Amino acid sequence: MKNLGLINKIIYLVNGIAAVLLLLSFILPFLPPKPFSILAVVNLGVSFLIILNILFFIYWVIRLKKQCLLSLVVLCLGYFSFGTLYKFSSSKKIENPSNLKIMNYNVRLFNLYGWIPESGVETKIIEFIQTESPEVLSVQEYHPHKNIDLSFFKYKFEKLSNGKLRYGQAIFSQFPIVNSGSIEFPETANNAIYADIVKGSDTIRVYNIHLQSLRINTAVENLKKEDSERLLNRVSTAFKMQQLQAELFLEHKEACPYKMVVCGDFNNTAFSYVYRIIKGDLNDTFKEAGNGFGRSYEFKFFPVRIDFILADDRFNVNGYSSYTEHYSDHFPIMATLSLDK
Repeated sequence: MKNLGLINKIIYLVNGIAAVLLLLSFILPFLPPKPFSILAVVNLGVSFLIILNILFFIYWVIRLKKQCLLSLVVLCLGYFSFGTLYKFSSSKKIENPSNLKIMNYNVRLFNLYGWIPESGVETKIIEFIQTESPEVLSVQEYHPHKNIDLSFFKYKFEKLSNGKLRYGQAIFSQFPIVNSGSIEFPETANNAIYADIVKGSDTIRVYNIHLQSLRINTAVENLKKEDSERLLNRVSTAFKMQQLQAELFLEHKEACPYKMVVCGDFNNTAFSYVYRIIKGDLNDTFKEAGNGFGRSYEFKFFPVRIDFILADDRFNVNGYSSYTEHYSDHFPIMATLSLDK
């Protein structure tokens, strides 16, 4: 610090704050949100903090300053603990006759209220799904209004709210569904559903989880208007609810006798407590076979991945796709799995 000018001292101070926050974000996934809900907000900005620390590292390297070690050490700790934010390897794509393609998609009520200002969005969603032809489809914020025709799937299970606007979660399948049900979350319209699907000689349980929304409008003008204290209180409450919902899911999951795939919109990142406990010993299909950032949500400032397909380790993960079709505030994802281990 003695050999730094005033400007570089200020930059290094900001660098230090960014490094400490990133280090804190690596610890928070191991702490339940209920007693640490305000701190857990840091996890939402992990992508930004990683990118910021990379920029600080590059800045100090260009100037041949040892201060580059601060961000380098923290980034290395994060890499060895959680892996990289960006996957540089190309997507895995293995053709196999026993492949099972599973898509997860939060369709935001098929644009019922015109959030995307163009006509026919609901039809484009259906056409997209039909073109990509998943054999199992897990949908959040599903609303069966008149223009929605998913009859090209042979089987479905849906769980909808009882209000005037009926919406909820659904699982569609080309293979028989022999059992299904719902895990009810208290004091919310969110829930988790499951379907036991028979493919050949195997019965596979597919879970569709929709954890509590943080209800953050990412438009800059709306964030400026938002009262910061009210926003923090709302987000911390959502984190507590997410923890309870994840615990209810885990309790149900423990009694499952089948190989399983867990799909869903977790409304939280891969650096969160709920992701860590739900994932457990399952494989994150993006980490196994994806590439790039794996962005699944339209956040305006940095790439965010909050939608997941997690697979039992008895599956081979033969492929993963992150799509860019903008028909919702979420982007669809699809994993290709096989059971021929």
